[in-house]
Amino acid sequence: MTPESGLSLAEAVRAATERLAVAGVPSPRVDAELLADHLMGVGLGRLRAMLLGDTPAPQGYEELVAERAQRIPLQHITGVAHFRYLQLAVGPGVFIPRPETESVVQLVIDHLAGMVRPKVVDLGTGSGAIAGSIAHEVPDAVVYAVEFSELAHAWAERNLRPLGVTLLLGDLRDALSELNGTFDVVVSNPPYIPAEAVPNEPEVALHDPPEALYGGGADGMELPTAAAASAARLLIPGGYFVMEHAEVQAPWIARMLKAAGPWSAVTTHVDLNGKERATSAVLAVQD
Repeated sequence: MTPESGLSLAEAVRAATERLAVAGVPSPRVDAELLADHLMGVGLGRLRAMLLGDTPAPQGYEELVAERAQRIPLQHITGVAHFRYLQLAVGPGVFIPRPETESVVQLVIDHLAGMVRPKVVDLGTGSGAIAGSIAHEVPDAVVYAVEFSELAHAWAERNLRPLGVTLLLGDLRDALSELNGTFDVVVSNPPYIPAEAVPNEPEVALHDPPEALYGGGADGMELPTAAAASAARLLIPGGYFVMEHAEVQAPWIARMLKAAGPWSAVTTHVDLNGKERATSAVLAVQD
């Protein structure tokens, strides 16, 4: 699939699509096009127009397709993950942000509407997708982010530095104790997969860091429970907490928050696919 091979771009993309489909890649045609565009840098619209002509396949395309056929994540090959309005640097050692998390960010942005200089913290920021999106889309916000993994922290630092986010290397269970009771919003997408629930997708099971996947304990709920406890100490009275979780965990998390005491207005939210993927609550104002 190089110019020397004599294949046109259209022929190379067609062959790549077939190879990726055989390898079980969920979106073989889109990935084949994105890999070609990664080398050509023309944008998908222009690339698809070029597929109608006799443009030669780019140098190195076959090698990238071979990597993707081995189920190496597309984002690790290109070094980029697209999330809302951001282009994030990603690679080995950091969780690749998922499209469903974009709806969690929207919940925060909707809540912040009309607030002056709101203070927000993202617990377990990973690549910085949530914190970065909030800082980008709500430029008046004062945004903090906490990450435990040194590798993920390095990626987050690269992504968040230009956006003015205060990034800390620390544990979401006890981070920012000096700022207890000062945040308007706490948001978190903590690890939540149960210990024995190994993901089916090779891209996740083999390439996402385990510390970003498994929430601790047989039910995976240790870190989500800890995130809720940290939110309760970090928020001002009336502050807003929203956390992403697995669809099957929604009833448990709602019960946990209602039983924990300081929470009111516990609400389960669905993502764009109609799945219950986030829960929000308001820290009750004490009499």
